[in-house]
Amino acid sequence: MRLELFLMALAVGVATYAFRVLPTRMARRDLPEGGMLARFLASTGPAAIATLFTASVLPLVQQAGLPVPLVVGTLAVVAVFVWRRSVVLATLAGAGVYGGIFGLLGA
Repeated sequence: MRLELFLMALAVGVATYAFRVLPTRMARRDLPEGGMLARFLASTGPAAIATLFTASVLPLVQQAGLPVPLVVGTLAVVAVFVWRRSVVLATLAGAGVYGGIFGLLGA
């Protein structure tokens, strides 16, 4: 393994660990509401979800066009989240719709 690759993996691992541990170790209730650190800690969850979504969708989007199951599944996630404000229901709906469309189209 090349040293550069190892160092990059190590740096990413340390940063990921810090993002997961720091918010649980720092008591957010002790921080001033609306302060920079409180806003930063509150935004790490959505930022992680957006990063994972982008990383998993990017290879699909780089193909010839947007796959229909991906578009419809994403729309289902957004619609159910707006309707119910539940991440769990939105995720289940998106996965179900994506799988259903994928199965129907035989993609």
